[in-house]
Amino acid sequence: MTRSILFAGAAALTLAACGAGGDGAQNQAATDNMSMGNMSMDNMSMDNMAMDNGMAAGAAAPANGQEYATMAAASDMFEIESSQLAVEKSQNAQVREFAQMLIADHRKSTADLKAAAGRAQPPIDVAPQLNEEQQSNMAALRAASAADFDRTYLSQQVPAHEKALAMVQGYAQNGDVEAFKQHASTVAGPIQRHLQRAQELQASAGASR
Repeated sequence: MTRSILFAGAAALTLAACGAGGDGAQNQAATDNMSMGNMSMDNMSMDNMAMDNGMAAGAAAPANGQEYATMAAASDMFEIESSQLAVEKSQNAQVREFAQMLIADHRKSTADLKAAAGRAQPPIDVAPQLNEEQQSNMAALRAASAADFDRTYLSQQVPAHEKALAMVQGYAQNGDVEAFKQHASTVAGPIQRHLQRAQELQASAGASR
């Protein structure tokens, strides 16, 4: 009888120990899973931060109407001056035709920008001036040989129009001057067409080499 009681007690203790061990393993596994989940969430947060920083670094957005006027006027000026060089120096009829389109469209954009600036309250001054990157691009175009000119010109036009398109689309949605928001909405279409044509010409130029 006593021996049976001892065996029963030992069995109970063994089961209790097993149960405690199982719960401990489960708790440890749950803790590990939670830690891994937190690490994954942290990694996602870091990825999101990196994406946000990359987008912020790559996209220039006007903070106000004066900045929009400055950036839009500089963009038009660069397109006009670089395209005037293309008309003079390019040996490719399609590139010259593209450049002539840009000159006409960006002259109109500048005229419309100045008209919009006059409607702003208070009126905003529009004084086109190339930024450092645009000045550098112009210097590269002037220095390009006849053989390299088209490649250099088109390699500038694609990112220039990508930046311009992002700028006007952003301002059209979130700008602070209604007249400039209307201007941004109006010029977004032509800029998109210029970008598409520049990409087509760049692709055909690459295929012909």
